[in-house]
Amino acid sequence: MRGIRRSGRGRWLALGIGATVAVAGLTACSGGDTGDGEGGGEAAEGASGGDATCTNEIKNPDAEQVSVWAWYPAFEQVVDLFNDTHEDVQICWTNAGQGNDEYTKFSTAIEAGSGAPDVIMLEAEVISSFSIREALVDLAPYGAADVQGDYTEGAWKDVTSGDAVYAIPVDGGPMGMLYRQDIFDQYGVAVPTTWEEFATAAQQLKDGGYEGVITDFPTNGRALNTALFAQAGWEPFTYDNAAPTEVGITVDDDSAKDVLAYWQDLVERGLVATDDAFTTDYNTKLVDGSYAVYIAAAWGPGYLGGLADADADAVWRAAPIPQWDAADPTQINWGGSAFSVTSQAKNPEAAALVAKEIFGTEEAWKIGIEEGALFPLWKPILESDYFADLEYPFFGGQQINKDVFLGAAAGYAGFTFSPFQNYAYDQQTELIYSMVQGERDAATTIEDLHTSLVQYAQEQGFTVTE
Repeated sequence: MRGIRRSGRGRWLALGIGATVAVAGLTACSGGDTGDGEGGGEAAEGASGGDATCTNEIKNPDAEQVSVWAWYPAFEQVVDLFNDTHEDVQICWTNAGQGNDEYTKFSTAIEAGSGAPDVIMLEAEVISSFSIREALVDLAPYGAADVQGDYTEGAWKDVTSGDAVYAIPVDGGPMGMLYRQDIFDQYGVAVPTTWEEFATAAQQLKDGGYEGVITDFPTNGRALNTALFAQAGWEPFTYDNAAPTEVGITVDDDSAKDVLAYWQDLVERGLVATDDAFTTDYNTKLVDGSYAVYIAAAWGPGYLGGLADADADAVWRAAPIPQWDAADPTQINWGGSAFSVTSQAKNPEAAALVAKEIFGTEEAWKIGIEEGALFPLWKPILESDYFADLEYPFFGGQQINKDVFLGAAAGYAGFTFSPFQNYAYDQQTELIYSMVQGERDAATTIEDLHTSLVQYAQEQGFTVTE
């Protein structure tokens, strides 16, 4: 990863966003066909952005065209709806790759000073890594306040830094627990509501002869493991883009140590697996009865239901994520994406309109929900009877939004990521892997993570407060 350099305006730029983002699309939304960004389009002469070929049809070629990079499932239908209902602005959409593939292309365009789209889909966790590079437009002067009330407090916090608004939220990942009701019933084990009960249930399943494990604790869990730490009160970073060279790092916190020690204990007792997430082997185990529980975000049901070779006799249900304190529940989030306007946008006002309005109708969101399995952050649909009352055949007709994910979304207070989040994830993954290999305990793992991130930030030119 490259270091920090000063731009001509005296701002510091953290280069090298291309550090690996494991299964980035899965953290942003449910799995699905991301397309290849080719075919079926027409030249978009009025659109800026590296690839001026639209995947979609432009309805009004004389209108202002805004180029968009995004990998949402079923997105072309949403684009067509926008273009059908907007005479003065048209979207020219390209799938520039999923997650890190897109981010790498964006980074190349930033360094070249050209080739970026007007609007780009970003996961919330990488927004600070791009805003520090002056690659994103502050949307506050372009009417962001007009739509702030359409989003929950936590969703809005995830896309802002101080007074600046760097994206408009789209989908999120409030967390719950997907579990095999048939397995729990077979072994007479109660479905856990707290993490203490979860550990007890894990032991009871093993003692009862269950050949699998209660769940997987993936060392490459990145955003998942971060969310599990955050549920116990972990706030590892403070950062405000208004002071881009200053970062607070308090990774070395007892809450994270306690959570990691909890999982280390389950690993050492053989009660959970440590398989890498989202591999072929992991996907097989999700659906063949090797895991009794899938700790998941709200996009998880769509991902789970889309896996091939699922056990037709499995009985899946959804429940709230276990809590450390049942009397004082804390809700957490895994993933989520948003639309940002890039600093290369030729018409920021038109680009901001696209970012605000493309998922700003019930019609667009019904496509996103029913065709793309997205979890909406737009409150008019999030809080609608339509969404609450949806029945999911994969879960035996259970209304999983009403039962689990709506409460989780409403209770999520937001999270602050670092301006070098991919590096932080890489270090976290490496150290947790070392822990499960028996090379260090949980406390030392967190302490070493803190030390490595402080050292890295200082080497990159940040002023660090601990």
